[in-house]
Amino acid sequence: MQAADVMVGNVITVRSDTSIEKIAETLLANRISAVPVVDDSGAPLGIVSEGDLIHRVESGTERHRSWWLEFLIGKESLAREFVKSHARKAADVMTRPVIAIKADTRLGDIAALLDKHQIKRVPVVDDHGKLIGIVSRANLVQALVKLNKAASDTAIENSILQSNILAQLRSKPWADASNLNVIVDNGKVELWGVVDSEAERNAIRVAVEVTPGVREVSNRLVVEHIQTGL
Repeated sequence: MQAADVMVGNVITVRSDTSIEKIAETLLANRISAVPVVDDSGAPLGIVSEGDLIHRVESGTERHRSWWLEFLIGKESLAREFVKSHARKAADVMTRPVIAIKADTRLGDIAALLDKHQIKRVPVVDDHGKLIGIVSRANLVQALVKLNKAASDTAIENSILQSNILAQLRSKPWADASNLNVIVDNGKVELWGVVDSEAERNAIRVAVEVTPGVREVSNRLVVEHIQTGL
């Protein structure tokens, strides 16, 4: 799946001169946690999130630190914090530069991007740099649910599914498929046999559960503790 498959279109945006009060009202009214700031052409300039608005002088939530901590932080960081807590327009509080993606960006690459930059959402732009959507962590979770549902809704012939499961297990260095009996009935799988440890038992179950077409797993594997003597 790609960004185009999960992104939210018709994104609510603000301009760089939009007031902080208006931005707060926009977030609350639309039940969103962030809003992109765009220029006249629709290209994203930055993003204002709830995190950018929680330390504000109006609400008495601006940061207060001891003199020695302020000394360690330094003048530049303190100056930036002052702007964040006192500025009146989006241009001064928005997070930038904007990290943007294209509509054909794969979900795996999006997840890696969010992790790398420790962000919760990323704008989607067209070939001209115009904002066309936004992908958040929540959208990735929704995609996971959608993919799992699609997989569970796909019926696979019993013999084919059994072969797929055994092939999956044979590819794992920690599994001995020769000691297993896999019974498949319309997506429901029963696992019988003997394994060396509880860890192997659980790993086999998970490997079967993630095999496309499997709807339910009954894990009847038995752990056989190997006796060692002197």
